[in-house]
Amino acid sequence: MHKLFHKLFPPVLAALLLAAGLTSANAATSTASKPVPDEDGYNLWLRYQPLAPAAQARLKAQARSIVLTTPITPTTTAAVAELQRGVAGMAGIDAPAQTATIADGALVLGTAATLPGLDSTLKTELAKLGNEGYLLRAARLQGRPVTLIAANTDIGLLYGAFAWLRATAGGTAPEASSAPKLQLRLLNHWDNLDRHVERGYAGASIWDWWALPEITDSRYTDYARANASLGINGTVLNNVNSKPEVLTPAYIAKAAAVADVLRPYGIKVFLSARFSTPLELKQTDTADPLSPAVQTWWKNKADEIYRAIPDFGGFLVKANSEGQPGPQDYHRSHADGANMLAAALAPHHGIVMWRAFVYAPQAGKETDRARQAFEEFKPLDGKFASNVLVQVKNGAIDFQPREPFHPLFGAMPNTPLMMEFQITKEYLGFSTDIAYLGTMFEEVLESDTMQQGQGKGPTVAQVIEGSHTLDGKPPLTGMAGVANIGVDRNWTGHHFDQANWYAFGRLAWNPQASARAIAVEWAAQSFGNDARVIGPVVDMLMRSRETVVDYMTPLGLHHIMGTAHHHGPAPWVNDLERPDWNPVYYHRAARDGIGFDRTASGTNALEQYAPALARLYADPRTTPEKYLLWFHHLPWTYAMPSGRTLWAEIIDHYDRGVAGARDLQSRWDALRGVVDARRHAEVAQRLRRQVQNAELWRNACIAYFQSVSGLPLPNGVTPPPQPLEYYKAIHFPYAPGRG
Repeated sequence: MHKLFHKLFPPVLAALLLAAGLTSANAATSTASKPVPDEDGYNLWLRYQPLAPAAQARLKAQARSIVLTTPITPTTTAAVAELQRGVAGMAGIDAPAQTATIADGALVLGTAATLPGLDSTLKTELAKLGNEGYLLRAARLQGRPVTLIAANTDIGLLYGAFAWLRATAGGTAPEASSAPKLQLRLLNHWDNLDRHVERGYAGASIWDWWALPEITDSRYTDYARANASLGINGTVLNNVNSKPEVLTPAYIAKAAAVADVLRPYGIKVFLSARFSTPLELKQTDTADPLSPAVQTWWKNKADEIYRAIPDFGGFLVKANSEGQPGPQDYHRSHADGANMLAAALAPHHGIVMWRAFVYAPQAGKETDRARQAFEEFKPLDGKFASNVLVQVKNGAIDFQPREPFHPLFGAMPNTPLMMEFQITKEYLGFSTDIAYLGTMFEEVLESDTMQQGQGKGPTVAQVIEGSHTLDGKPPLTGMAGVANIGVDRNWTGHHFDQANWYAFGRLAWNPQASARAIAVEWAAQSFGNDARVIGPVVDMLMRSRETVVDYMTPLGLHHIMGTAHHHGPAPWVNDLERPDWNPVYYHRAARDGIGFDRTASGTNALEQYAPALARLYADPRTTPEKYLLWFHHLPWTYAMPSGRTLWAEIIDHYDRGVAGARDLQSRWDALRGVVDARRHAEVAQRLRRQVQNAELWRNACIAYFQSVSGLPLPNGVTPPPQPLEYYKAIHFPYAPGRG
């Protein structure tokens, strides 16, 4: 085993170092007397740049060698190679890999069964961490002082290796134990088979379906490394608006090739399945989920997939939504459709993630989309198979800059609910504007559902962790994020958008984690453990999303973007086929006021929340200002707590948003010379564009709402520089990411 270990690791490490453009020689070069070297962002938060001299000395003392005490697997090979890469980059040393000799200052990886002389207390702690948890400790083994990375499985060791590297790069003590609170931590790629990415703003899809399966891009391995560093353990390769061809033998073989690359990093492949696939492939006469022929087709298809991908995760399904086929086409329920697929996957331990994003298919039907998912899914609580997760968006409309949490959370105690966040910024400035979504995710996750009374929870985080189930059985748990990844060199289009991928992964591991603490981690790894950079960058992140909300959709306004592409403001649009496709449907601005009445006097969507919360939000005086116009239609003269009228308050938020965008620009400008020139220039360009975007939103919305309200601007407010018709004439015919 010792010879095999040394045979495997040098070529693996050499390939990884070459891919990063990093060698032991240049990693050790001091940057103290030189300009900050340019970076293109490809290495994400896994940069492993040289540490300060004192930190390097500590690291060298902790990693004189790397000792693996468990059997060699592709996953432990990846773990040791990553540690070697990190130590080489941060300390400039080549830590030799071994399988037997434990010396002073060794970095030792192993399990309770393979670590010689492991303390019984540590064994007890390790036993509580499950299959994916890890333990980092300074310890003594065989009388030698060592740094310990312990776990119960090889994937736990990989996660522990990344955690140790994260702590080291961030300048914190690598003393921790951690285990994921959610079982499934998935990226959802809205990637089409022609490589166009729906709502993607970082270039084409990284999945080159044309080249697969014979040709696999080396980028797939770096993608796996980045995700494994966060604990992400699954990826849905294709768009929820799926095509039937993805389940044909040719594409199954392509997916299998990707799965082979991702497997050592603990990442399972999933596919979005089009519900009518057997019918559209002309292999059945119907897609009725109760048809024996259809059930047999899906069973045989599952068997075929698992022969090619033994650890295939399962299906993600979008059904009876936005024109997608589904069981309701045959007068069946969502449970009927999901359970049919679940039965096909169950023998292979696969799962179905059934999306709850639905709205009435009838054009012209006047209803509140915020009610519809609850109305369709709440009656089905307890009727889904045990290997089905209902995947629920964070809010009831559609990934808006701000939404109250979805009323289904806490309302289906007998059904596992999986959170769906959108990492790509479809409604928050795409890959142009900085908007740190960690604060949005945290805002939703910490929300009190009040199902047990005000202040008694459970929170949304506790709901998705499974704490609310009533049957006593541990439920499936999970979180999905719509990916923001493309072939742009920095993966996400905007360097700061990497923070959103990072924040999603860290919160999927622990939904109760702190968005600020995550921002600090990301900044330290992405720009270096330098207080001159970390403080300002974290401040920018923490301010950014609120700034975007202010200049786009303040006080609970929502869905007033341009239609189809969602670029730029368009609160005036009112000529689309369905009422709920039009921005005017959502803001309802008129001479009498503005806002969507979801109380008992309106659509009464508020009744779908727990009684304690519904009572609180039924009164505009006790409704949080951030949700005010989401739940209430109020006169322009309504008195706000600030003493301003509602009209003046809306304008103040728009002005505040523009000022916030300019402030982000100023804070970044102050980092010139401290951040490498390339990344500084690329972010600075986008911040200049963000200020322009903020000004456009502010001016267009004020011009429109003034035309509707008929009110003069408050004293001291600068009027929009152009008439309303100028803003209405702005179009984005070839905007990226169109659906």
